[in-house]
Amino acid sequence: MTQTAAFTLDFAAATDIGCHRGNNEDSFGYDAEQHLYVVCDGMGGSAAGEVASGMAVRALIESFEALALHAANNNEELPIEKRLMDSIHEANRVVRSASENNPELHSMGTTLVCACLNEHRIVIGNVGDSRAYLVRNGTCTQITLDHSLLDEQVRQGLITPAMAAASNLQSVITRAIGTADDVEPDLFAADLNLNDMFLLTSDGLTRYAKPEDIAGYASPEAELSTICQSLIDHAKRGGGADNITCMMLRVVEAPSIAETEAPAAEI
Repeated sequence: MTQTAAFTLDFAAATDIGCHRGNNEDSFGYDAEQHLYVVCDGMGGSAAGEVASGMAVRALIESFEALALHAANNNEELPIEKRLMDSIHEANRVVRSASENNPELHSMGTTLVCACLNEHRIVIGNVGDSRAYLVRNGTCTQITLDHSLLDEQVRQGLITPAMAAASNLQSVITRAIGTADDVEPDLFAADLNLNDMFLLTSDGLTRYAKPEDIAGYASPEAELSTICQSLIDHAKRGGGADNITCMMLRVVEAPSIAETEAPAAEI
């Protein structure tokens, strides 16, 4: 019987204030041990957007870790989709509670896009218009669907993509973390191939970069940190109207136990 190689993820991330904003309301985070990665794009007056995005990142990661620990301690099987969904709901609860209990943070919220490795699969979750893309064999494909007014109108056939691109309603989103008591995330799953790459990004990039642009920068031989910076530079050359955050993931073979063991010292 042929044994399939185990996968893990290499990653890099970068964020930039852009060309016109006074502060950066994007946040990103990860738990490499749990193979969980997240990008959030906050919104709200003053520094509230920055607070919301950072709070959502921390709440998601902490909840995901706590659920894993609880399952292990109770010898339970908890599907990755359930853990991810529950953690997104917990992030919503935390941000919503802070918004309601602090007048300075009233009406704050954030988008969220996250990815988690599950053996030979990846599970993607999103709320809002931060996106996940798959780059495979030189082609870039958008995985997530934007929860935005314009994108939903395009999907319903009410307007064309060209009309949406020319609209001044680019930032109007229909779902967000923390703006309501309940939130409805989308989840997507995909089987993995070696050297697949995934981009998690805020709309500060995607208003300027098309899938073919992303595929062009995400060449197989490029360093992940270089890809992130190249994408940020691309968005800034296009105008950089918003904060820009990029997180790149690459599927690689996990080292075997023998490879991770330190060699015995010679005496």
